[in-house]
Amino acid sequence: MSPNHTPRKKVSPSPSSSTTLITTLIAVLAIFTGIYYVLDSRLSSFYIFDPAHLHDLSKRAIGKHGDDTRAIVHFIVGELSEKLPGGYVNLAEEWIFNNAGGAMGAMYIIHASVTEYLIIFGTAIGTEGHTGRHTADDYFHILTGTQLAYTPGSFEPEIYGPGSVHHLHRGTVKQYKMDASCFALEYARGWIPPMLGFGYADALTSTLDFPTLWRTTWVTGREIVGNLLRGKL
Repeated sequence: MSPNHTPRKKVSPSPSSSTTLITTLIAVLAIFTGIYYVLDSRLSSFYIFDPAHLHDLSKRAIGKHGDDTRAIVHFIVGELSEKLPGGYVNLAEEWIFNNAGGAMGAMYIIHASVTEYLIIFGTAIGTEGHTGRHTADDYFHILTGTQLAYTPGSFEPEIYGPGSVHHLHRGTVKQYKMDASCFALEYARGWIPPMLGFGYADALTSTLDFPTLWRTTWVTGREIVGNLLRGKL
C-alpha cells in the first residue's frame, strides 16, 4: 500500500436520518391505512349492481330460454345494457380462457371496475378447483348445469343447479366442481384488484399461456380504466 494512500472510511447513515425514514414510512402507512378503512366502510356506495336483481334476472332468463346458454347470456346482457347505459356494460362478447385455482374454463367480462366485476364463466366439459380466498363477496348464479362445492368437515356436497346462487363470502374458501357443462353469471363486489393475483398465478406457474394472459390483462385493464374515467370506482 502506498504511504500516501489514505483508506476511505465507510459512511453510515446517521441515526437521525434513519429515524426520519422510519417516521416517514410509518406516516405513509398510517395515511394509506386510514384511506383504506374509510373507502372500505363506504364500499356499498360504489356498487352499481344488485345481487337480488341479478338473481331475478338470471331466473327470468332461464325461464325464457331454458338450456339455451347463448340465448340466456344475450338476454342478461341486453337487460343490463338498458338498465345501465353509458358504457358500464361491455357488449363485445370477448370469450377468454381462464385458469385459476387449478380449474379451467372461459369467461366473458361484462363489467370490471375497482369494486365490482360481472362475468359469464363456465365450461362445456367440466372442471374442478380451488375457489381462492378473496377480498370480495362472490355470487355465482348458475345458468345451466350444476356446480358442487365442499368445505372441510362436511360429508355431503353443496349442490347448486340452474336458478340457484352460490355465495362465497369474502375471506372464505371452498373446493368446487362442475361435473359437465356448466355456465354461471358470476358477480364479485369488494376490492377487485387483489383478486387478480389468483387469476394470474396458474398462467405464470403452470400453463405459461402468455397470449391468453395478455388478452385477459388488456380487456380487464381497458374496462377498469374506462369505468374510472366514467367516475366509477
